[in-house]
Amino acid sequence: MRIGELAARTGSTARALRHYEQAGLIDSERAPNGYREYGEPAVVRVRNIRALVAAGLTLEDVRPLLGCLDGDVLAVRPSEQVLGIARRRLAVLERRIAAQTEARDRLAAALAAAGVSADGAHADGAAAAGAVAGGVSAGG
Repeated sequence: MRIGELAARTGSTARALRHYEQAGLIDSERAPNGYREYGEPAVVRVRNIRALVAAGLTLEDVRPLLGCLDGDVLAVRPSEQVLGIARRRLAVLERRIAAQTEARDRLAAALAAAGVSADGAHADGAAAAGAVAGGVSAGG
């Protein structure tokens, strides 16, 4: 099958498939006209790659799992190597979430200090008048 059909069958894009191929996660053959041709096993492999990426893994995290990408990857008891990859990625995601939560809280506090709610409504008419007259400054 050609790249467009593989993309359609897996909910992916041709660009993503070329990226997976460049990363060494999927293989294709070249037709005489130069088009990429994929075998039926690529459908399962791409769906597994997408499931793992949706679960928070990076393509670099997925690479060591190549041996199990051609079956039902989520139905198999993970090896210690896979569990280690998942634990490390989870820790990275938790740190990112904490940083984003902190940034959101600081921004919400700055808006509150300016008398503006997160949805843009002013806390009172005086704050609205001040914002129209001179703009709202949140310390910077």
